[in-house]
Amino acid sequence: MELAEYRACMARREYIGAGSEAHLFMTEAARGAQRITARINSGYHTAEELRALFCELTDGQVGEGFSLFPPFYTDFGKNIRLGNNVFINSGCCFQDQGGIFIGDGCLIGHQVVIATLNHDLDPDRRGGMYPAPVVLGSNVWVGAHATILAGVKVGDNAVIAAGAVVTKDVPANAVVGGVPAKLIRYIGRPRTEMLL
Repeated sequence: MELAEYRACMARREYIGAGSEAHLFMTEAARGAQRITARINSGYHTAEELRALFCELTDGQVGEGFSLFPPFYTDFGKNIRLGNNVFINSGCCFQDQGGIFIGDGCLIGHQVVIATLNHDLDPDRRGGMYPAPVVLGSNVWVGAHATILAGVKVGDNAVIAAGAVVTKDVPANAVVGGVPAKLIRYIGRPRTEMLL
């Protein structure tokens, strides 16, 4: 299986059976991602060196103005797409097999987890997985220790509060928080209109 074919399977959200061709491709790609993240996470690197390493990790899918504070972890890397002026803070974990798309101007806080795979609930098929992309619009701010789960879309300018677990789509200009994340308010509305 080639990378383009794999990405197409993930975009169609095809089931990945344990031991399937796609599963074996994922396993091999994970080893490549481990080699590159080991380089990202060892020693000091200039901003230019980190951008070059991240471009290698993501197959060149990094916009202008990218900034990263290592360490950074991923078990695939080749299905991350970053817009311009994206900042990723230290300790983030991206499980990107199903696709992670981050829009322009996004800020990703410390130790954020973005997951794009779910295992099968059936114990006999638990090794199989269902991919679904995570999409962040432009100017999204994701607070420290937040987790965004497979299939979630976050609208432009939204804020994910620190520690939130996001299981459902987030509208543009919304502030969400909690476990599971719920709407707290909309940006630009007076505090008297807060939704709790």
